[in-house]
Amino acid sequence: MTIHPELRNKCKIVFEFAEKQLRSLVENHPDYFPLHTLHGKWKHDSEMWTGWCEGFLGGQLWLVYQQNNDDWWRAKAEHYSRLIEHRKNDRDVHDLGFLFWSTWKRWYDLTGDEEVNQVIIDAGRTLALRFQKKGQYLRSFVARESLFIDIMMNVGIVFYAAEQTDDKSLWDLANQHCLTTRKMLVRGDGSTAHEGIFDTTTGEFLHQSTHQGWRNDSSWARGLAWALYGFATVYDFTKDPRYLQTAEACADFYVERTPDHGIPPNDWDEPNPRNPYESSAAAIAASGMWNLSGLTGDVAHSRDYREYALRILDTLTEPEFLAIDSPGWEGILKHGTYHERKGLGVNESVMWGEYFFLEAVSKVLKELQ
Repeated sequence: MTIHPELRNKCKIVFEFAEKQLRSLVENHPDYFPLHTLHGKWKHDSEMWTGWCEGFLGGQLWLVYQQNNDDWWRAKAEHYSRLIEHRKNDRDVHDLGFLFWSTWKRWYDLTGDEEVNQVIIDAGRTLALRFQKKGQYLRSFVARESLFIDIMMNVGIVFYAAEQTDDKSLWDLANQHCLTTRKMLVRGDGSTAHEGIFDTTTGEFLHQSTHQGWRNDSSWARGLAWALYGFATVYDFTKDPRYLQTAEACADFYVERTPDHGIPPNDWDEPNPRNPYESSAAAIAASGMWNLSGLTGDVAHSRDYREYALRILDTLTEPEFLAIDSPGWEGILKHGTYHERKGLGVNESVMWGEYFFLEAVSKVLKELQ
């Protein structure tokens, strides 16, 4: 599918707008790591819950630098990456992939600097310390008995550390986590649970749960987008066809259950959802489906995933979602949701939505170069 000239122009406008919004953020609130806006403003005192988003601002700065090659953006990207370097030893979160893949990995890919690479490897080794032998999973930040679908977006950094150091035990640990997640959190129809609960004494799986979905047995959109993207990434590392099958099942569920414009609600199973859009889930899915289109061996599937990713981006680049015609709005992408149950960051800009939106748009622009 040829990228329509109109979408091409919209993608270029996105990065021009992103430069304006991000420059304002880092100049007005230096060294500040926001999570979500409140009434369109980044600086506020709303609850943050956990520190999992500090990589997404630096990641956006790297993405802008890759587009414009302006040294000012390179310096800011390095600065915001260095601000989180100490987190490579953080054993309290399961989000080290989010922190370091979006920042230090982009830095290493540009430079080949082995000192930069070592930071990524250290972060991967730290994340691996969360592995629970009884149950065979990387535990979430919530509790030992808790497995999150989100960790599929982070386990790639463990595979990377294993690959870089030729550490088979580390590789096997990461692989086992993915098999457990596939078995316990991905359902037969391709939908996903947010969380799995285990008996820490025996390792027995007890039940599925959720923190941010409508209910325990429903389909939280962002969680499914994490799974779609994450299993595709793991397939790229392992070439295990089970992971490709899982990523495609998640992608197919997304397409089947989402309106034609490509933007899901917070949870597909919530009757008459309070908020019709969850743009961050759509941005993650668009970037994940673009990746999946290049990984699947099926020509028809490849075409369909690519076309659907472009459909999502065509919608997200419209003024309903792109904040370009919203005076005073400090984010880039509107209608994101952080935590609907807690009432946090609902119909706002959210940092991961911004990052994965720019990432998806950058992939389209790279093909056009």
